[in-house]
Order: sequence, then structure tokens, then C-alpha cells
Amino acid sequence: MVIVDQLISIGRSAVGSGLVIASGGNLSARVPDTDHFVVTAAGTWLDALTPADFALLDLDGNHLGGPPPSSEWKLHHRAYRHRPDINAVVHVHPQHAVLLDALGHQIRLLTLDHAFYVRAVATTPYRPNGSDALADEATAHLTDHDCVIMSHHGCTTVGPTTEMAYRRALNLEEAAIATYRSLTLGDHTTTFPPDAFQDLHHS
Repeated sequence: MVIVDQLISIGRSAVGSGLVIASGGNLSARVPDTDHFVVTAAGTWLDALTPADFALLDLDGNHLGGPPPSSEWKLHHRAYRHRPDINAVVHVHPQHAVLLDALGHQIRLLTLDHAFYVRAVATTPYRPNGSDALADEATAHLTDHDCVIMSHHGCTTVGPTTEMAYRRALNLEEAAIATYRSLTLGDHTTTFPPDAFQDLHHS
């Protein structure tokens, strides 16, 4: 299945990029022309995924096949039900994004890529891993955002393709790193020019 191959590739890249370690994080994608989605199985390491490491679920939350799904399957399930326009969900644990959020610093968008791909960042309070509260609160923010940070935990990014969902995760963490560096240099305000941001998204 093409989407599984794409998720396997993203998993390797996510670990190689430092977005997640060990068995953290989970990935999913809709199965084209169905009401099903595949999600990484519980306990899998994203840099060692095989086609056998994906569970198949439907949009009612029924487990249709494969191994037991990730404990965060509800996060993916709710996202697909809430946003018919998205076809992939990436949940990783980017260190700088989580750190800045935990310390109360807003992640600033400083480059053209940040402004285009991330657009805006939502945050949720800490909620237990795999809980309905975590899934529901993150999904509520997906109404107006494609990037959501779950405090003291990680982030969820979504997109119409696996590539776009992952690209947003990469750019979110890059924006967090740039913000961190700006703070160490004493800059607390610089962002991508607001007028240019408006032109970028309303042209």
C-alpha cells in the first residue's frame, strides 16, 4: 500500500531529524476511497516500521485488522472525522517546540516556510496520553489550525497528504529552534512581517 510506504519513510526521517525517539510518536493516513485509516501499532519504533506494524481502523473507531493500534489512535480518529479535508496525521515529540511551550514562550514564525506551512500554532493543556480529553481538545483546535502542541507531550500536524503533514511538523520544530535562538540573543518580538503574512495567505 502506497500510503504505508510513505509513512514508513516519514518514520525513518522523523527519528533521523530528532523529532522523536524510541517508541514515541505515531503516524496515520486515510486509505484512499474508503472510510478507513491506517495508524502505527502500539509500541512501534518509527525508524523500524514495516507494513506489518500498521493497524486498520474505520471512522467509527472499529479495529478492522492488523496489530493493536497506538494508544493515541483516538487523536487520529477524531482528526479524520473532524476534518474531511485531511488525509494524514503526524504526531511526534519535537524537543524545542515542547520546551518553549512548557516555559510559556510562543513559537514565532520567522521565515517564509514557517509562515506558509505552519501558519499558526495552537496549544492544549497537558492531558494524559491516549485519553479522550487529549484527543478531543487537540481536535477542537484543528478547526482553525494545522499544527497543535499538546503541552508537556508533543505536537500533531495534519495535511491533505502525508508529505504536507510531515513538512508542517518539520517547519514547526524549525520555527521553535529559530525562536529559541532569538530568545538567547535577547529578541522577544521579531516575526515574519505581518503584511507579508496576510498577502501570502490571501493572495
